[in-house]
Amino acid sequence: MELADEIVINAPKDRVYAALNDPEILQQCIPGCEELIKHSDNELEAKVVLKIGPVKAKFSGDVVLDTTGAPDAFSLTGKGNGGAAGHAKGGADVTLTADGDTTILRYEAKAEIGGKLAQLGSRLIQSTAKKLAAKFFKSFADVMDQEPVA
Repeated sequence: MELADEIVINAPKDRVYAALNDPEILQQCIPGCEELIKHSDNELEAKVVLKIGPVKAKFSGDVVLDTTGAPDAFSLTGKGNGGAAGHAKGGADVTLTADGDTTILRYEAKAEIGGKLAQLGSRLIQSTAKKLAAKFFKSFADVMDQEPVA
């Protein structure tokens, strides 16, 4: 499954990049995120509860960031286990482009799922993934609008 989109964030690129690396902000924005622990500058651990169709699962997983292109681009890879519900793994490439006082955030993401979740059908999984991504970026944009300019 692949997803790609772009969103305009009402903040300069350096603030957007800093916020994307702030576990508190990310936890607020990730749908169903109960806990986000930063183990190092490029390793995070997350606990997320999601309902996909009839399946509700608590996932725990690890995310690794590759910031070699920062602050213009970075990528992340992760894998999570939802117990009996199944497992997921994937990654995303994110680019940030300054546009005056705003930032254009583009992402391309890929994910693979297995277990009970994979039996739900690709249409349901794809539409749920799109909704979750849209919800994350809308929340992120809202948080950036509320953040005071330093």
